[in-house]
Amino acid sequence: MNLTGIARKLVQDKHLDQATAIEAVEAANKQSIQLSSYLVENKIVPSSVVAMISSQEFGLPVFDLDVMDTELAAFSVVEEKLITKLNAVPLFKRGNKLFVAISSPTNTQALDEFKFATGLSTEPVLVQENQLAEFIEKASNAMDSVMDDMLDDDLENLDIGSKEEEPDSPTRAEADDAPVVKYVNKILLDAINKGASDIHFEPYEKRYRVRYRIDGILSEVASPPITIAAKLTARVKVMSRMDISERRVPQDGRIKLKLSKKRAIDFRVNTCPTLFGEKVVLRILDPSSAKLGIDALGYEPEQKELYMKALANPYGMILVTGPTGSGKTVSLYTGLNILNKPETNISTAEDPAEINLEGINQVNVNDKVGLTFAEALKAFLRQDPDIIMVGEIRDLETANIAIKAAQTGHLVLSTLHTNDAPQTLTRLMNMGVPAFNIATSVSLIIAQRLGRRLCGDCKTEDELPKEVLLKEGFTREDLVDGFKIYKAVGCDKCTGGYKGRVGIYQVMKISEEMGRLIMSGANSIDLADQAQKEGIDDLRQSALKKVKQGLLSLEEANRVTKD
Repeated sequence: MNLTGIARKLVQDKHLDQATAIEAVEAANKQSIQLSSYLVENKIVPSSVVAMISSQEFGLPVFDLDVMDTELAAFSVVEEKLITKLNAVPLFKRGNKLFVAISSPTNTQALDEFKFATGLSTEPVLVQENQLAEFIEKASNAMDSVMDDMLDDDLENLDIGSKEEEPDSPTRAEADDAPVVKYVNKILLDAINKGASDIHFEPYEKRYRVRYRIDGILSEVASPPITIAAKLTARVKVMSRMDISERRVPQDGRIKLKLSKKRAIDFRVNTCPTLFGEKVVLRILDPSSAKLGIDALGYEPEQKELYMKALANPYGMILVTGPTGSGKTVSLYTGLNILNKPETNISTAEDPAEINLEGINQVNVNDKVGLTFAEALKAFLRQDPDIIMVGEIRDLETANIAIKAAQTGHLVLSTLHTNDAPQTLTRLMNMGVPAFNIATSVSLIIAQRLGRRLCGDCKTEDELPKEVLLKEGFTREDLVDGFKIYKAVGCDKCTGGYKGRVGIYQVMKISEEMGRLIMSGANSIDLADQAQKEGIDDLRQSALKKVKQGLLSLEEANRVTKD
């Protein structure tokens, strides 16, 4: 491969060897990004060296962005989304010329699009890649804080209309009202920045509130005037492409919010008519959560090994169980991401698809038109599948088709709503699935919960009497010298002493003895006893392990797992 441009110059000046340069060029081309960005992001060459070499090779001036105040940049000449999309910043105007900061001399697309958007001729100025990223982020944060300052005034100045108007009759024009647009955008961005999983817009008779679910707990974050309730609802419905004139029945929709070139967040939206207007709930779906890797989910080493072995099987069924919001989808998609290879055909049926992954054929079930889980499964089996994921096994027909698929050379993943792993087996039997089919098809069951992770900056030791700890489930062997548990305190880096969440799992392999118990019609208590004999931790034992590791407080373990 013949190197050109900055790649060749970097090799000539001994900043890179030939092989590394070729590998970097190929990788940058494959990822469709600039070579300079690839080199800096992967810390192969310092950004200052890339800028200097680019300047020498292309004869462009280099500018130090660190000395420039973000307020002085000519951001107003183009839209913010264009700046983040093109990774370029309009610095200043001189006559009919616009000087544009770019980190790669080959980023001619930015120059052309800025020229088209402004009608000005563009002049490139080279800056360091890391300085450019920091500058764009600072400017974006500054714009957000300006929006924050504007919000209260904007809401006070809203034209609510005359008293004769129906307050719950929004029009498209009202939905596009600028202050309302800014307010809703700010609510969505704040939710993402705070790590919320859900946003609730709730109208009541005399007030309106907005709540975030952060680390599994709902808390109120805003109380806008009740007079703009209909406008807020209409705005969210417009964004999610719902019918804003229909307010009598629930509706489902979706919003895609692009934060940068590399990151987009999806919102799954549902409206529900209540006594005083429509309640709107948005579930925040971050595709990157499925790509965190299995190590980030909190499995104990032996639990992870069982899951990985089950995923490596060419056939069988893996079931994930737990209440809504317990992280079942992320567990399933983490597994699918591991299996997602060019040589495998993966199909999923969901209601609806929450996380979009390239390489996986995803289907939204639609009962209204007859596209049920069972019908989707039947279609998958005619599409040469290797791996099938069913969002939920709700009825006997779906269960029977999924089990037959698992018995005929396919790996099937699905969920059930039960409290623990042994109850999942009895739930299938209660559905009417023959015990023989369960014993020969189900290979692994994962029951899970999500607990709030203790903040590492402020957690402090919790001193409790031994009698209390023994009563909570710790053994005398646990309470040796050096045994410590921690409690939540709270600081400016966390929420009430907690930051993020950690998974609590019961991972149960269906052993031969367990299969014999299923065949003999054993109940969930018998199966749970057998699991204990085989050394499988139940959810409570797994939670207490997380307490011993300093990841959970005892209070949180009790909230999530204690009967």
